Amino acid sequence: MKTKMILLMTVAVMAAFISCNDLNRQVEDRLNELNNKAEHLDSLVNKELDKVKTLDSIIIREGNKLKNIDSIINNSSSKFDSIANDKIRTLKKLIN
Repeated sequence: MKTKMILLMTVAVMAAFISCNDLNRQVEDRLNELNNKAEHLDSLVNKELDKVKTLDSIIIREGNKLKNIDSIINNSSSKFDSIANDKIRTLKKLIN
């Protein structure tokens, strides 16, 4: 009877160890899956961040071009105003 009890307990303990090992392997597989998905997501986020940085660089470059064009327009406008004012003064002198 004692031998049967020891044998039964041994089988129960072995079954528990086998079950724990299987559960441990399942948990490890799930963790690996999660890790792979996290790495994939990290890669996607990095690619999108690179796109944002590229767009930001383009926006800055185009903004600088616009500032340059605005400066040229302002200079040209000042020159036109100066020429127009000179012509108006000349016309006023001729009229008076």
